[in-house]
Order: sequence, then structure tokens, then C-alpha cells
Amino acid sequence: MIIMGIDPGDTLIGFGIIKKEGARLALVAHGCISVPTAEKTTSQKLYELEKKLGEVLSAHTPDVVGIEDIFFFKNLKTAVRVAQARGVILATCERHGVSVLEFTPLQIKQAVTGYGRAEKKQVQKMVQAILGVPTPFTQDDAADALAAAICTHSSMLLKTLEQTTRRRS
Repeated sequence: MIIMGIDPGDTLIGFGIIKKEGARLALVAHGCISVPTAEKTTSQKLYELEKKLGEVLSAHTPDVVGIEDIFFFKNLKTAVRVAQARGVILATCERHGVSVLEFTPLQIKQAVTGYGRAEKKQVQKMVQAILGVPTPFTQDDAADALAAAICTHSSMLLKTLEQTTRRRS
């Protein structure tokens, strides 16, 4: 199973792709989709995001995508831009026929570290440990996206366990 995580932003969108290999998770790819800000209209930026995300989805064909939900922003202008990007991300996933699960930052941190209020560096170290990556991640947004992918995997495991338990009852 191939799982993609996405950390939405207004100009930099992190993505991380993992694969379930037996009992462990393995890193497939990670990076950031950069949306140029200079001399582009909002619609041009969002279209650029759609094209670039579509290329990543086509290249890796994930079975499911986990995306971080907008939780809290101090700056309303930034929140609106991130919300627009999330809309494009959700629509692009739908167009590619990929199911999307949405998680709050607290849920993602809880799934990766066991503590919903963990610091960013703690989350990154756990992502590195879970995926067996020897060196720290250089892109925070990509590491956050990998955390979303790991959370998606954990969520799917819990749902499977719940379904199995209900069938046995």
C-alpha cells in the first residue's frame, strides 16, 4: 500500500510518500511543491499547484492521501491562502481517484509521537526513526507531510482493527 501525506501551505506544500513493506513503513519519496508568488495571480498560482501535485500523484499513484487540516492561524490572510490551496489539493486528489483522510495537527502529532502537543523537532525525530532514515530531514514541510502519511497509516490500522473486532462480536 502506498500512502501520501500532504502538509498544505500558501507557497510551499510538503509531500511525503511511504509504502507498507511487511510490518514496517518505508520512505518512497518526499519533497516540497513550490508555488511561485511573484507576478502571478491567485488563479495562476492555484493552477500551478494543481499541475505539480497532479504530476506527483501520477508518478506515485498513492492508494490514500492524508492531509493536515487547517487548525489555527494568527494571520487571516495566510489562512485564506492555505484554505484555497487545500481546496485545490482536495479537488486534485479527487480527480486522480485517491481517497483523502483529514487530520488535525494534534492528531498527527499523537499518532507519530504519542503526545499531541509534541514539538516539531520531536515529530521529525520520530518520523526519521519510524521510517529508518539515517539523516535528519532538511525540509520541515516534507517531514510534516511524512508525519501525516504515518498518521494516515495508523488511522487505517485502527479502522481495520475496529472492523475485525465488530465482526467477531
